[in-house]
Amino acid sequence: MKEAIELLKKNDLLRVIDDELDIYLEIPHIAYIEVKKEDSKALLFTNVVDKKNNKKFDIPVLMNVFCNEKAVKLFIGDGDKIGREIESLLKMKPPTTFSEKLSTFGKLFALKNTIPKKLKGKGECQQVIRLGKDAKLSDLPILTTWEQDGGPFITMGQVYTTSLNGELKNLGMYRLQVYDDQTLGMHWQIHKDSNHFFHEYKKAGKKMPVSIGIGGDPMYIWCGQAPLPIGIFELMLYGFVKNKNAELVKSITNDIYVPKDNDFIIEGFVDPSKLRIEGPFGDHTGYYTLEEEYPFMEVTAITSKKNPTYLATVVGKPPLEDKYMGHATERIFLPLLKTTAPDLVDYYMPENGVFHNLIIAKIKTLYPGHASQMMHAFWGVGQMSFVKHAIFVNEDAPELTSHEEITKYILNRINIDDMLVSKGVVDALDHSSPKFAVGGKLGLDCTGDEVTELGITLLDDVELLQKMQNISTEIKALKQYFKDTKNPITVISVEKTRNQKYLFEELKPLFGHIKILIIVDSAKNDVNNPYMLVWRVCNNIDSNRDLFIDENIMCLDATDKNAYDNFKRRWPDDVDCTKEVIESLRERKIIDVSDEFIKKFYL
Repeated sequence: MKEAIELLKKNDLLRVIDDELDIYLEIPHIAYIEVKKEDSKALLFTNVVDKKNNKKFDIPVLMNVFCNEKAVKLFIGDGDKIGREIESLLKMKPPTTFSEKLSTFGKLFALKNTIPKKLKGKGECQQVIRLGKDAKLSDLPILTTWEQDGGPFITMGQVYTTSLNGELKNLGMYRLQVYDDQTLGMHWQIHKDSNHFFHEYKKAGKKMPVSIGIGGDPMYIWCGQAPLPIGIFELMLYGFVKNKNAELVKSITNDIYVPKDNDFIIEGFVDPSKLRIEGPFGDHTGYYTLEEEYPFMEVTAITSKKNPTYLATVVGKPPLEDKYMGHATERIFLPLLKTTAPDLVDYYMPENGVFHNLIIAKIKTLYPGHASQMMHAFWGVGQMSFVKHAIFVNEDAPELTSHEEITKYILNRINIDDMLVSKGVVDALDHSSPKFAVGGKLGLDCTGDEVTELGITLLDDVELLQKMQNISTEIKALKQYFKDTKNPITVISVEKTRNQKYLFEELKPLFGHIKILIIVDSAKNDVNNPYMLVWRVCNNIDSNRDLFIDENIMCLDATDKNAYDNFKRRWPDDVDCTKEVIESLRERKIIDVSDEFIKKFYL
């Protein structure tokens, strides 16, 4: 991490904080606030303590290493350029001329760097070796991010695993819960290679070796979350992007190979016959994921550099570090996505749509029903299968990242007849689906011409709110958006006392003034905050349950679900900062954050 820190310093992207700060809530809260700023920087905490156990660490903590687009380019490179290089390889044809042969040879020769290189002997990551009971997780400054978290979690762990026969390797990035000094939870989600390996070991009745890297080249982290096809080792991507081989050394107590330059390596084994309750954890959805049974690792060794740095991240409500990492992923993997969706021009996954919960895709529309075909293609492709809401526009649409322009384009083309409601796999972190990992999907075909006027009479917000409140006292606030489009959006907040389908029915006399109605809880939402409203709606709806349609009027119920909705799972709490911690940090002048900022991002 030392090289990364120096690079951040050189580019004025690092803030060093020497104040004494606690691994419990304080450090994560500072990082959480910092990365939401427009001029955010990486943070290096040099005076780290565990107040609960009266312990001082001599290990600094680095957070927000991917603090903005500039930092991403420093550590990963230009996403568009890398995407073009991948596209060039995918389109490569047998050469016919001498110059083509030279060009092809050059491209193929460069691919030699994709194969990780296994080194003999020990690496920098093994300068200090602690085995057995001497390998204590409490010796690392592992953070507790949120008040309701089940304990401390490693949040930037590189999890290295291998298949039972040793032929396949995997690098994944998962949260890892600390239970005690020698026990670490493995949050392996159902679609990950490591989970597939786990079931191989379980069937064979053998313990599964696992090694976890922390620190080293930040590129390892990005590779760990990259949506590569099953069976491709993520460190091959490292070699391709960096144009140099990842250099690996063998772990001390198992046969897993790890990068030689990691700051820490945690080694151990997973007994597939044993599970343990993991969570809760305030995750990147902005909600706590609830307790579930997961495998756990028994630690056999912890190795490190002589002077290591502990790398961590913070997840919760957007925008966060994953915003910048996700944008690079979009650019780089567009060519790969085109191999299964060849008429795809571009796509965008807004961070406030929580990435997998909302995708806007631009396609070359060639025939009727083309967008519907693409919806099914997306929902059947790797990690794209977890997308809940997909909106398709034609290739002549505005830039997908031009938020106002693309929104108007979409709203002018929404037609209920061109809407697809389906059911399928959703992310394991999704809390709104009626069943774990299975829920509703919504696709909008907005590739056609603008819809015709549908004959509604617009009212101002005050008048429309008054008319609604005359019908129901549940309604507390109202805001209309994009009134200059064919499908304006009306957002209302309510004090919920029943299923909102009943409210939708009661509001029918006002349908001459409404096109799209969105309902949110008044206690948690500001109808004047569109950024966070998108976050709330994308998280909180299941299209099979929460979409109501009456002729040309559409309603989305984005309230928290409960018994009124026949919702049988436990609805999780929002991820919120602890007010006392925020106030303490403000008083000590460690953070400078206004009440307006706190309100804006629902801190």
